[in-house]
Amino acid sequence: MWMNTSYDWVLLFVCALLIGMSKTGIQGITMLAIPLMAINFGAKPSTGLILPMLCFSDLIAVFYYRRMAEWKYIIKLLPAAIVGFFLAIAVDSMIPDGFSKLMAVCIFMGIIVMLWNEKKSAESKMFTSWWYAPIFGLMGGFTTMIGNAAGPVMSVYLLSMRLPKYSFVGTSAWFFLVVNYLKLPLQIFVWDNISFASIALNIISIPFMVIGAIIGVYLVKKIPEKGYRIFIIVVTILSAVVLFF
Repeated sequence: MWMNTSYDWVLLFVCALLIGMSKTGIQGITMLAIPLMAINFGAKPSTGLILPMLCFSDLIAVFYYRRMAEWKYIIKLLPAAIVGFFLAIAVDSMIPDGFSKLMAVCIFMGIIVMLWNEKKSAESKMFTSWWYAPIFGLMGGFTTMIGNAAGPVMSVYLLSMRLPKYSFVGTSAWFFLVVNYLKLPLQIFVWDNISFASIALNIISIPFMVIGAIIGVYLVKKIPEKGYRIFIIVVTILSAVVLFF
C-alpha cells in the first residue's frame, strides 16, 4: 500500500534525514520534504506518516537542548496553537487549493516586518504587543495540523524575538514537542491517518532521523551566531517559496 518502488523508500529516508536535521537546528528544511511526501503518498496520509517521525525527532532535540528553552515564549504561543488545531479540523473540507500560497504570503510578510525591524536596530513595539504571539500561535497550530508546516511560521516569530541561536533551537524544540504530541490523538482518532503500517515505516526510518539530528547539531555548532540568524532567514524564505508549488 505504501512502498511500491525504490523511489518510495529513498523519499522516506531522505525525509527522515531532513526532519532530524530540522529538529536540531536547521529550521524549516522539513518544508523541502513535505510537498514531495504529499505528492507521493497523498496529502492527509503523508501527514500521518510524518507526524510520528516529528515526534521522535522532537525527543532527540529536547534531550540535547532541554535547558536552553525560553518558556515565556512557549506559554504565549500554546493556547492559540491549540485553538488552531480545532480550527484546522473544522475547516478541513473547506480549505481552498490556494491555502499553501496564502500561508507563504503571510510568512513573507512576517519576514519583511522582521527585516525592517533589523534595519531600525531597535525593538518594535509590535513584537511585544499582546496580540502578536497569539496570531503566530494560531497560525502555527493551524498549519501544523493541516500539513506539519508550522516550521517557517515559528521561525519568523522566534527570529523576531531576537533569540540567540541555542535559545532559538531549544525554544522551538520544546514548543514542537508539546504541539506534536498533543496532535497525535487528533490524528489517530479524528483523521484516522496513523496506522500500524505507517508506524512500522516510522520505526524503520529511525536511523536516518538520528543521523539527521547529529548533522543538525554539528552544523549549529559550526555556524556563528550572526551567520546562523542569516541562515535561518534564508531557509525560511526558501521554505515559503516551496509553498507556492
